[in-house]
Amino acid sequence: MEYIKPEVTQGMILCCECGTSIEPNPTNLCIACLRVKNDISQGIPKQGTLYFCRGCERYLDPPSAWIFAPLESRDLLKLCLKKLKGINKVRLIDAGFSWTEPHSKRIKVKLVIQKEIQSGAVLQQEFIVEFIVNHQMCDDCHRVEAKDYWRALVQVRQKTDHKRTFYYLEQLILKHKAHDQSLGIKPTHEGLDFFYANDQGARRMVDFFMSVVPCRWTPSKKLISHDVHSNTYNYKYTFSVEIVPVCKDSIICLPAKLAHQLGGISQVCVLHRITNHIGVIDPNTGQLAEISSQQYWRTPFGALCTSKHLTEFIVMDANIADVRTFKGQGQISQKHQVAEVWVQRMSDLGTDAMFFCRTHLGHLLKPGDSVMGFDLSNSNLNDANLDKMNKDRIPDVVLVKKVYAEKSVRNRRRRWKLKHLGLDDETSSQNKDYTDFLEDLEEDEQFRANVNIYRDDAKLAADNESEAGELPTVGIEEMLQDLVLEDATGGDGAPMME
Repeated sequence: MEYIKPEVTQGMILCCECGTSIEPNPTNLCIACLRVKNDISQGIPKQGTLYFCRGCERYLDPPSAWIFAPLESRDLLKLCLKKLKGINKVRLIDAGFSWTEPHSKRIKVKLVIQKEIQSGAVLQQEFIVEFIVNHQMCDDCHRVEAKDYWRALVQVRQKTDHKRTFYYLEQLILKHKAHDQSLGIKPTHEGLDFFYANDQGARRMVDFFMSVVPCRWTPSKKLISHDVHSNTYNYKYTFSVEIVPVCKDSIICLPAKLAHQLGGISQVCVLHRITNHIGVIDPNTGQLAEISSQQYWRTPFGALCTSKHLTEFIVMDANIADVRTFKGQGQISQKHQVAEVWVQRMSDLGTDAMFFCRTHLGHLLKPGDSVMGFDLSNSNLNDANLDKMNKDRIPDVVLVKKVYAEKSVRNRRRRWKLKHLGLDDETSSQNKDYTDFLEDLEEDEQFRANVNIYRDDAKLAADNESEAGELPTVGIEEMLQDLVLEDATGGDGAPMME
């Protein structure tokens, strides 16, 4: 015997307002009547205002912050929702932008919300909030327009006759992005000026300089205005940064006391490296020493000769020298070899005028090579430390670096380039300071490791189109170029070395 299960059908009721047949619900009202009697979006404004700065293209995030928010971005949507009061009393289901004409200065946000109106009865509603975009100048742009846009200034100076140190600083600033918070950079005589909106950004820049070059700084401030009622002061801050007036490839004469503290190094040394310390090497023994900023400013000294005053010599003979060590001596360089060489000025070729000297470049020099050095015996120097030295301890010639090829050849063979800050400074091959800086990058691997190097696509394309044999062979110079191009990974516009 089979039992037939009766079908259960849900009964229908009439809406108590309009009489429409509906399924039973806790309110006994149809959806249309529910929406008429209950507006869950009540209390949420349907219009709002956004303030936009046309100078820096930022939106005001109350009370005083300004943020970058592209159209139809999450940041802009977040800013719009923060301006809606009462949104926390309902459940936000969805939010998005509705299309508006780009130049209408209107931003429409479509919201979907839910709210429980009775026990077990949840109503969902969709509506649009329209925001009007008004223009308002931010504080930073206002100060720029009022010619009063900076509150802190960092002045970097070096009292030298060249700009090689600042070319190096420029690359360090670009690599570490230390200039991101600066309002402007202005080149001046003997240095650069960095402008900031507050003293915190300026102090961070000063800390960066202290970490990369030996220097000292002095703060000062100037009172602009004072409110006697609230006891608030408005200052402009200035930080003067002075870099030591010596640079790479300079010849220096150390004070006798400082030379003794550095492990008995000779007073006449070659400055071979600049970091946050001054690295010197003794050409007679190959001994290395580092001088900190505090040591330098405690007993300052100048340069006997800079790279601009070097003379070109020809190596006539070179022999490896015996180096005597003594107890308490400082570190001896393992990358250099002390040699005894006979050299002659390039201008004195064909005469008997030759000079004998010891040099730390014995691993590079051989008879016939060109080398840059300084003739101390025929120079009129005014240095207090050198005047106190025994004349027998002063060398006749101090050799600094080897010459690999002519500058014109090296410039033509250079297939890489550097980025710049855009300070309207001449960086062509006619600028001797800049070409000397590029040569230092080619010859010193450790110096080159601190700089981002990029491929020069124009030079590479020209080399590919040129016929083989047009360019002369340059020996070591070509090897240096290949070293930079092959070992320093890069391509497709990426930095070749970091």
